[in-house]
Amino acid sequence: MSELPETLPEYAERVLAVAELIPPGRVMTYGDVAEWLGEGGPRQVGRVMALYGGAVPWWRVVRADGVLLPGHELRALAHYRAEGTPLREAGRQAEGHVPRLAMTRARWDGDVTPHT
Repeated sequence: MSELPETLPEYAERVLAVAELIPPGRVMTYGDVAEWLGEGGPRQVGRVMALYGGAVPWWRVVRADGVLLPGHELRALAHYRAEGTPLREAGRQAEGHVPRLAMTRARWDGDVTPHT
């Protein structure tokens, strides 16, 4: 595994900061993160997560369709189960019978204000 550069690009730092804000058991899509930041798009966020996301809760930044990240399904699934992230059981036709995220229940809106 490669080491992170001493200084990250500014956009990458902002994307990773958002990933760290997502509460356990919740997720944001790549597009949600870009929208929250007000710049970039899903592909740019995905690129940042692929290059630099290993040091943050990467499993909380996901595809909009709820399909688990190819090649990382089992690692992500372990995190989702440990955090109580809502899942949809896999259909019989699903490859490897890996569940998907239940996006309507798991998606976080980015609200960081404390609730009283």
